[in-house]
Amino acid sequence: MPSAQLSLTLANLLLRPAFGSRRAPDRAFGQIIAKAGQADGDEPFTDGFRFLLRHWAGAQDLTPVGWQAARSHVRRHLTNRARVMRLIAENPAIEQEPIDKPVFVVGLPRTATTLTHGVLSLSDQHRCPLVWELLAPGLYASPGQRRKAITSARHWVAGMNLFAPRLRDIHPMTAEGPEECTFLLPHALVPLSQARIPAYQAWHDERDFVPDYRYLKQVYQVLQYGRPRRRWVLKSPMHTENLDALRTVFPDATLVWTHRDPATVVASFCSLVEQGMNGTLDPVDLHGLGATWLELLSRSAQRGIASRAAIPREALVDVPYSWLGSDPATGAPKLYEAIGARWTDADATRLAETAARPKGARPHRYDLSRYGLTRADVESAFADYNALRAEVDRP
Repeated sequence: MPSAQLSLTLANLLLRPAFGSRRAPDRAFGQIIAKAGQADGDEPFTDGFRFLLRHWAGAQDLTPVGWQAARSHVRRHLTNRARVMRLIAENPAIEQEPIDKPVFVVGLPRTATTLTHGVLSLSDQHRCPLVWELLAPGLYASPGQRRKAITSARHWVAGMNLFAPRLRDIHPMTAEGPEECTFLLPHALVPLSQARIPAYQAWHDERDFVPDYRYLKQVYQVLQYGRPRRRWVLKSPMHTENLDALRTVFPDATLVWTHRDPATVVASFCSLVEQGMNGTLDPVDLHGLGATWLELLSRSAQRGIASRAAIPREALVDVPYSWLGSDPATGAPKLYEAIGARWTDADATRLAETAARPKGARPHRYDLSRYGLTRADVESAFADYNALRAEVDRP
């Protein structure tokens, strides 16, 4: 038995005694919120996670590891929220911290958003959130607090790689490397990458995301407080469907929208989601996975396109996949120029390491048919996006 499968089998056995708590999700939620130290008056925030856990508990084919993942997801968000609100109450000046002209890398997943974010992180003038900060945002006033948070993040990354080793080939992470806002956004579709939760999916479809982005800004104000101010460079494919909410809270943001063939995008992303679901569901319904994410990704593209008309031309940078996916040495300086940043010799020196695949990484292979999809399915769902992409790719 492969080591990852053995680890999952043992974990499911060890977690089985706690699996019964999914039959009383509101009680499980009550235990989580009691430990998180949630403040009174934050019911709109907490009620969203109560709803999520209640329906995640009923997900079909959920494993003990999957139920543990659900509770951990909710616990992390509630604990972080309580910490951020407490820090702001103790230090009101935090909310006066300016988040000036941030850059948000958006676009469908698997369109080189991670590479683009990594290239933009090279500049000493830019500030990217790191994994350890995203998992537990705080002020970290002492070196000891910082070391403890980094060590905890290293253990978290190691656990991810243990249970889903292919993630290292598809989306490698390090505790001290830049990562995306998905870790902070309260409702960023992450649960749907670990279970099929139709009620949550429908709720998410109708959600007002402005409060989520106000909270996102507060977290970055916490991370900036008392430290040198640099231009924030942020990233998440999940921003693409929420550009109106994002721009409501960050009106001076520059959006860097990466583009790639959606048939490749959907197949690659379904493969990524499958790796995570291998631990949380048994069995994994691959065709159901494909249908869900074809709908969600095409919806994201449609909503992003609908928002473009209101975005000033100077605030939007379209980046074809060829800019960095094929020739980063040429594309990186163009990218920096497009966002009004200076590309330096020092940045160029660090580029090769950032653009290279991790040492020992295996090629990522994927196929639409594995997920019950065809190119025709994708072309139909992304007709408007393909028209946009044709404009972006035009010389």
